Amino acid sequence: MTEQQHRRRQVVVVGHGMVAHRFVEAAVERGLTETHDITVLGAEARPAYDRVALTSFFERGAKALSLLPSGKYADPRVTLRTGVEVVAVSPRQRIVTLHTGEDLHYDELVLATGSYPFVPPVPGKDLPGVFVYRTIEDLEAIRKAAKRARSGAVIGGGLLGLEAANALSQLGLQTHVVELAPRLMAVQVDAAGGRTLSRHVEQLGLTVHTGAMTEAILGTDRVSGMALKDRKPIDVDLVVFSAGIRPRDSLGRAADLAVAERGGLLVDEHCRTSDEHVYAIGECAAPGGVMYGLVAPGYAMAEVVVDTLLGGGGSFEGADMSTKLKLLGVDVASFGDAHGATEGALELVYADDVAGVYKKLVISGDGRRLLGGVLVGDASAYGVLRPMAASGLPLPENPEDLILPAGGGGAALTLPAEAQVCSCNDVSKGEIEAAVDAGCETAADVTRTTKAGSTCGSCKVQVKKIVEDHFAAQGRVVDRSLCEHFALTRAELFDAVLVHGYRTFDEIVEAHGRGRGCDVCKPTVASILASQINGHVLARENRTLQDTNDAFLANIQCNGTYSVVPRIPGGEITPERLIVIGEVARDFGLYTKITGGQRIDLLGARMEQLPAIWRRLVDAGFESGHAYGKALRTVKSCVGSAWCRYGVQDSVGLAIMLELRYRGLRSPHKLKGGVSGCARECAEARGKDFGVIATEKGWNLYVGGNGGAVPAHAQLLAGDLSTEELVSHLDRFLMYYIRTADRLQRTSTWIDSLEGGLDRVREVVVDDVLGLGTELEAAMATHVDGYFDEWRATLEDPEKLARFVSFVNAPGVPDPSIDFDTTREQIVPTTVDLGAAIPVGAAR
Repeated sequence: MTEQQHRRRQVVVVGHGMVAHRFVEAAVERGLTETHDITVLGAEARPAYDRVALTSFFERGAKALSLLPSGKYADPRVTLRTGVEVVAVSPRQRIVTLHTGEDLHYDELVLATGSYPFVPPVPGKDLPGVFVYRTIEDLEAIRKAAKRARSGAVIGGGLLGLEAANALSQLGLQTHVVELAPRLMAVQVDAAGGRTLSRHVEQLGLTVHTGAMTEAILGTDRVSGMALKDRKPIDVDLVVFSAGIRPRDSLGRAADLAVAERGGLLVDEHCRTSDEHVYAIGECAAPGGVMYGLVAPGYAMAEVVVDTLLGGGGSFEGADMSTKLKLLGVDVASFGDAHGATEGALELVYADDVAGVYKKLVISGDGRRLLGGVLVGDASAYGVLRPMAASGLPLPENPEDLILPAGGGGAALTLPAEAQVCSCNDVSKGEIEAAVDAGCETAADVTRTTKAGSTCGSCKVQVKKIVEDHFAAQGRVVDRSLCEHFALTRAELFDAVLVHGYRTFDEIVEAHGRGRGCDVCKPTVASILASQINGHVLARENRTLQDTNDAFLANIQCNGTYSVVPRIPGGEITPERLIVIGEVARDFGLYTKITGGQRIDLLGARMEQLPAIWRRLVDAGFESGHAYGKALRTVKSCVGSAWCRYGVQDSVGLAIMLELRYRGLRSPHKLKGGVSGCARECAEARGKDFGVIATEKGWNLYVGGNGGAVPAHAQLLAGDLSTEELVSHLDRFLMYYIRTADRLQRTSTWIDSLEGGLDRVREVVVDDVLGLGTELEAAMATHVDGYFDEWRATLEDPEKLARFVSFVNAPGVPDPSIDFDTTREQIVPTTVDLGAAIPVGAAR
């Protein structure tokens, strides 16, 4: 062989975002580094991170977003250089020039420079207090400025704009969203979907201005407001531009590479530019003249280039622009031909303005195929609808069943093997099933093997269902074991403890398990024992089973401090007790916030301060609100007939009675209730695990509503109940749930998992077909009779109190890593990075 044939070929990648990182991963996995050396040049100081989840930076910190935490690739043939800017490309010489003056030779060049935020030429755009929303550094700057601000505006109501608005809202600012288009997310949703989305956003306290043009950002030394065309100015002191993106194609332009009419480097089906040795992938590329602003098409381009460099025939032929995400807690999804652009397309719409749900299916003119759709407020059907549209699967006889709410219909659909399940990583149903056949035992194994569900996460539920259905089709038993230490489900373990009367973890694991337990089974057993015994969670025999929150009877926060939430049944509080809470917050320097459950959260308490805080509160008549436990949190109420002219029943009285009855009730997941005094539903009872709405004849009982990852509206279980009947039904419902639900399963998903769903719950709870009614009510009576306040019991026990120190060898010494700053006249942590130090006493 000649020396040229022996020489390893050099690939230079310019940019190190998500798409460039995927290119390197694919190159290593598929063997390209066996013949090629790869040098990656990233302009940012940090390695690639997850921009899709950028807003979670405020909750999780930068480390959690990193795609390469170690800062380097395991393959020694890949070199990553960060903080390096490429200033010129010479295709003729095959050289890239760095900002330091250094030249690097390449055989093949991959441009993955991404995009930059578009900032329109608005007067005042350069004032201090104006930001863009694109990088972690941008978010750090916004967070710092927000400490001195009270209100902010985001210019742009698209995907990134609403993410930015979410960030400002999380930072505690009164937030405005200003969008030029007549609706939010104009690219993804239609007019009706946009209206539904706007209502959701405004209900969260944000102000939406659609069809609004920004004329100027006001201020002299810094931002003081915004001027809108033909509208009143907005009083804001912080502005974030998120008005779209533009391809970062300047390097290619300067090198005379062909550029699309609307920007972006023109590439062929192999993602090759007008120079045969230069490729472009991601948002800087424009295949067929189109720039794709989502990560999934960029990933597909990265795979195509790796395949091409390996001599394969892979090609990029467009991309699925379907999107599913949660914006400000609202599910939004669009897929396929969402706007019905196909000739002859028909629309099938379901809208519930009261519930805040809008669903639209776009169907072919012959009514046989699903072309696309829009989902707002409830995107649970996305996992089936999107691959159904992509694969051309025939519609069921009654296509409306696809979007009707649970209980109102339902179509059993079988996706073909070629149906794409994960659009981010282009994984089909067949590939998921093949991974199971190759040895994957769980959905998590499948994700690790195929990457399905590893990027945006919207298909995780569908992946899990495909895995379980494939096991069932093969006659294999789906492993629903609690963990490696117990072959039983949570419900089976609950029954075993009930029948045998076990009182400790050691007894249970000796009889039904193996090993020493883990962070899955220990808290589960602790919850089961608490449900049946009513013992103190810090009792000597079981205290080591608790998770961090239960172990210290308070919620640990991002900086290692704790929050204290005293119970305020029904939200009713006397002036005297309200004053005590204020005095405690003032004396201990705590941050105070009114929660969504009509209570007051006291945040920033150091561990060694907790007993003293509890003492003050307990002496004033307060007790633990169990905000730290998988237990009943609150029963929210409106003012009801006592004050409201519309109220037909005493909602406050009932809410107080129910909260006091079920306080301390340990369950598979947290529980929340609500009582509304009339059909106007001011307590939002149908968003709770159990909700009660007053009628002229009594009470309507709704069950199975909750927020969280998959929001659900509660469904009517029984109507026009007397108070006695209501309590009886609730006792049965809650104990039935506690006995049979899986670990960390909310009431909504538990009901869906039962054969027969809500009808089955009604049979057991209302009709008592199993004859368990008396037994379930007796179990609840045992709980009610045995209730005690965990805070008071801890204060009365010196052994339990001894746990509350930051440093075991220096009791009373505060943890020096915890510090605070002041904003909006209250203290806040100086950092919200979850990588921050946690007090020694909190480690378990």
